[in-house]
Order: sequence, then C-alpha cells, then structure tokens
Amino acid sequence: MDRVAFSLFGIDIMWYGILIALGVVLGYVVAVNLAKIEKISENTILDILVWALPIAIIGARLYYVLFEWEYYSKNPKEIIDIRGGGLAIYGGIIAAVITCYVICKKKNIKFLKMTDIFMPAIVLGQSIGRWGNFINKEAYGTPTNLPWAITIEGVKVHPTFLYESLGDFLIFVLLVYIFKNKKKFDGQITSLYMILYGILRFFVEGLRTDSLYIGSFRVSQLVSLAIVLFGIIMQLKYKKLKSDEV
Repeated sequence: MDRVAFSLFGIDIMWYGILIALGVVLGYVVAVNLAKIEKISENTILDILVWALPIAIIGARLYYVLFEWEYYSKNPKEIIDIRGGGLAIYGGIIAAVITCYVICKKKNIKFLKMTDIFMPAIVLGQSIGRWGNFINKEAYGTPTNLPWAITIEGVKVHPTFLYESLGDFLIFVLLVYIFKNKKKFDGQITSLYMILYGILRFFVEGLRTDSLYIGSFRVSQLVSLAIVLFGIIMQLKYKKLKSDEV
C-alpha cells in the first residue's frame, strides 16, 4: 500500500498523518464524554489538547532522536523531518503528561482526575495510529511462519503493529468500562493504563526489530518495566489508604 494517500497543492498527504489525526479526533470525543462524568467542561479538554498535542509530537521526536543521536549528530538537518517516521510514543506521552500537569496546576484541577480522563483517549489513539506502521512497513517483528504473518521484503514476520493495536483497543474498552462503572479513586484509570500498556509494550517490543537501545537493553522495555512498577505502587497506595480509613 502506498504511504501517500493523496497530494494537495503539490504536498503529499501521508496515510500515517491521516490515521494520527483520526486518532486525535476520536480520542477527543472520548475525553469529552468522560469529562462530563467528572463535571469538567469541554473547553478545558480542548485547552489541554491544543497545548499537549504539538508538545507531544515534539517530545516523541526528541525521544527518538536522543536514542539515535549517533546518526542524527551526523545528519542534523533530518532532526526536524518527521515525515519519514521516527516518533517514539513514550516520548510523546511523557511530554503530554507534563503539559497536562502544568495546565492543571494553573487551572486548579486535580491532575490525576484529568489523566484518568485522557488515558482511555490516548490508548484509543495508539490503537488507530499503529496501522500507520503497517502502511509504512515499519515497526514489524522477527521472522515467523505463523498463519497471520505479514510479508516484508519477501520475509514473513510478526505483525507487531497488529498485536499492539488489538491490545490497545482491549485496554481502551476495559478502561472506559471501569471509568464508568467501577472507578473508586483519582488515578485508578491512569495506573491501570500504566500497568496494562506497560506489560503489552514489553512483550511486543521483544519481537520488534527496530528497537532503540541503551547498550544491550531495549529502551522501551526498560521504560515499560518502570511504568508498570509505578502503576502498581499507585494501586497499592490506594488500597492502603482505603484500609486505613476502615
């Protein structure tokens, strides 16, 4: 499949960009609907999104460039060229969360209440965006003879984009269900996202052939372990607080 969806005034519009835009729009709709439950206005969601989205893209690019600095130090002009790929989701999420924290402080809104609203939206966007990897023929896995393998340059490989996309969508469904029916404390949805996505990404990353490394360790696997641990600590802290109340 061609990476270019169509051209507009001589500029190629990439499928990856279209999918990311679709993920943002649907994520915004989800966030607005969840915000109503918490009695937070749509304008507040929009304010955060307007700032967090571009900063997240910058963060995702900087994260990728940082761990590929040996290449980009010799090709500095390519640092700002994101049309060819090179966005790391963890960098984007970290940048977006920091932005959200700053805005929440200014607006006097509980930070974890807001992240609980955005996490289902983010993981839905991730599920949609991963199909851009399929179109770009990137972020695929190691060779396999499994019946659902995809062929890249004549070799059958794991469709790691599909594994993560399906896993992300299941996490999205679960988080929305818990948010609407079983949420007990601010930060519950955020911590569950950290645990579930961290586990998913750890195993999917182990199959990928394009991982960023620190020495012999895959960066995303190290980050995944860290966020899983932090998510578990958040859950245990809540349970301790509840038991102390009793």
